[in-house]
Amino acid sequence: MDLSNSLLYTIVGAITGVILIILVSIFIPKIIAGITPRINEEKELIRGNRAVGDYYGRVVAAVIIGISIVIAAAIIAGIHG
Repeated sequence: MDLSNSLLYTIVGAITGVILIILVSIFIPKIIAGITPRINEEKELIRGNRAVGDYYGRVVAAVIIGISIVIAAAIIAGIHG
């Protein structure tokens, strides 16, 4: 496989990754709000509730890391495929 195909897979993967991370950062807060309907995360964060902030941050970070791993695997498979 020549360098141009590898470069193409890398660029497409990077663009896809950026788009997915933006979408995740938009939809994950809505999903968390749906899972915890009796807790208003924004008000709790303003009040200084660290437990809500820690939970919220860990969930978002885990989702972003998971998507990053999937995108990296797709790029590697495309380059070596």
